Amino acid sequence: MNAAASVPVLLVPGLGGSGSGHWQTRWHATIPGMQWLAQRDWDAPSRDDWLEALSSALVASDRPMLLIAHSLGCALVAHWAARSGTGVAGALLVAPADVDSSAHTPSAVRSFAPMPMVPLPFPAVVVARRDDPYVGFDRAHQLASAWRCRLIDADPAGHINADSGLGDWPTGQAILARMGARAAATSFSC
Repeated sequence: MNAAASVPVLLVPGLGGSGSGHWQTRWHATIPGMQWLAQRDWDAPSRDDWLEALSSALVASDRPMLLIAHSLGCALVAHWAARSGTGVAGALLVAPADVDSSAHTPSAVRSFAPMPMVPLPFPAVVVARRDDPYVGFDRAHQLASAWRCRLIDADPAGHINADSGLGDWPTGQAILARMGARAAATSFSC
């Protein structure tokens, strides 16, 4: 991940954290320099606690970070950006969870509703699938539009997690490399 090496990268997992087969966990283990956002409780998320952890990680960095968020982590980034937005070079928002929908997400994530629907103050890309059980594609498009982000329509295979059999998810790494290069050049735009 040479392009992103000059920009600090923070992995922002969602509900339950990311298990051993998840692409985020694999990236953390194999791509040098990636940092992991730790949460006190991955299974009973508290929006305020999670926001504090993200804020602390961003304040601790000496440079703006590139955030790589998954599922509920995308909602966390949106909430944080609506409050602050500083210290971020860009964000890759993968398979955002529809925290406003009881039909798509479990009650454990309801404290993250309502989802902020305001432009992000940093460049970002949303990656979604048409058959993701945690967010309808129309809703993912609505989120990307509200956040003023590019939307990438990924190949169908369910939620973009370990169950999808992505392994190291080379497509995601390619997206990250492009974002990292643009962030390093400070000319990245949605």
